[in-house]
Amino acid sequence: MAVKKGKRETKVDPERQEALEALPPSIRSSLTEEEVELFLHAEQWPESMFEKLSEFIRPE
Repeated sequence: MAVKKGKRETKVDPERQEALEALPPSIRSSLTEEEVELFLHAEQWPESMFEKLSEFIRPE
């Protein structure tokens, strides 16, 4: 799967896509379109995403 970013396309990391799909439907539906894009592509997430996903995040 590739996502268009302006004129460039950014490939989605298969592990991130799998992690997104593994989230419970209620959690997935609570994510905004922007948060889904951040989940799939961003190096850093906003605090609001950490709060929504806190029970699924393991500290490094």
